Amino acid sequence: MSTQALQSIQKEARILTGGAGDFDSLMALCERAQVVLLGEATHGTHEFYEARARITRRLIDELGFNAVAAESDWPDSWRVNAWVRGGDGDTDAVDALGGFRRFPQWMWRNSDMLDFIGWLEHRNRTKPSAQAGFYGLDLYSLGESMRSVLEYLKATDPAAARQFSARYACFDHFGGDPRRYGLFTGTGVSKSCEEDVVAALVEMRRRRTAWLQRDGQPAEEAFFCAEQNAVVVADAERYYRTMLRGDAASWNLRDRHMMDTLLAVIEHLERTEGRARVVVWAHNSHIGDARATQMSRRGEWNIGQLAREHFGPQAVLVGFTTYEGTVTAATEWDSPALRRHVRPALPNSCEQLFHEAGTGDFVLPMVAGTEAARALDHPLLERAIGVIYRPETERESHYFLTRLARQFDAVVHFDNTRAVEPIERSPAWSEGGPEEVDETYPSGL
Repeated sequence: MSTQALQSIQKEARILTGGAGDFDSLMALCERAQVVLLGEATHGTHEFYEARARITRRLIDELGFNAVAAESDWPDSWRVNAWVRGGDGDTDAVDALGGFRRFPQWMWRNSDMLDFIGWLEHRNRTKPSAQAGFYGLDLYSLGESMRSVLEYLKATDPAAARQFSARYACFDHFGGDPRRYGLFTGTGVSKSCEEDVVAALVEMRRRRTAWLQRDGQPAEEAFFCAEQNAVVVADAERYYRTMLRGDAASWNLRDRHMMDTLLAVIEHLERTEGRARVVVWAHNSHIGDARATQMSRRGEWNIGQLAREHFGPQAVLVGFTTYEGTVTAATEWDSPALRRHVRPALPNSCEQLFHEAGTGDFVLPMVAGTEAARALDHPLLERAIGVIYRPETERESHYFLTRLARQFDAVVHFDNTRAVEPIERSPAWSEGGPEEVDETYPSGL
């Protein structure tokens, strides 16, 4: 690592002390933003969740942001939204997170999320004229979203409910398993349900005016929730049909869905509340500008790129990094959550560079023309750990090349981090997971 790069980081980093002014430099970047995208380098690190919550609280309290849109499923997140806004049903934060039962549950059913949504509910209750909501951007809830649409229609238009039920029955042949649906339709063995789900969405939008002429604002909220669930069904159908190919199409479809959902939330808030400023919570791989990374070579885009293209300077992208520590992650899909050791970052990575700077935890704005922005405008490795961590293939599984100063507007770095704590802790998680063998890192890209 060059001496110049280290010196620029040491000079321009804003050290995190735990004080009230820790993120003042980010607040200055976000003053005119309509969307602020806050990332994470893993889906299971306490410091990332805690810092995102601290930043989000300030964006809501000081800059008037009125929504959080997360890399989470729409119906489960709407349940949280209803609770933090004082709706009937759930009685506490644990219950409000009750929809998040599908793998990886710990992403949202964890102690840091309990703290944040508890704070948000209390704030909304004490400041009812300036409430903030919680929404989900993702599309994995095919079955739950279909059930939500039908529940809405049974209460609103029973005849339409029967019609939609007949359309959605197309999925019954696959036992409620969307991956099985994708396998059989993606390979041409079975006819897809595309025509049925698109027709259902078109019909729902056609009847919008009639269904809204009922109860005013409650009807508007209920229709918006149901409409977005119908969008999820249509987009998830396409996603599962394409994901088995393992190419850029399924990734792009998912991030386009997240961007479209973000825009829908903004339009809804502007229509119903007269204002919309949204904080997005998602992985760095989604919120960092894809054009600055290897993703663009594969023909992939992401919500960070799409946000910059749509909002211009009114979109602020903030990445999060760590050098080493522990993380909550699984060894395989659908396997138990474990507390796992995160190896020290590899040479020639931005994480190692930040560690060598010796400044500990910090925020680093990368405004164009600054020394830090120039120093980080060349290819470096960056680590990405999702819900699965494979330290035995660390380089191949978890690193990609990026120009950090083009990927983000700022980076929050924690040198040593610890695993986020799931609400339901298994004995395996508490014991720290399996022993990990040493590895010889592969050198190829």
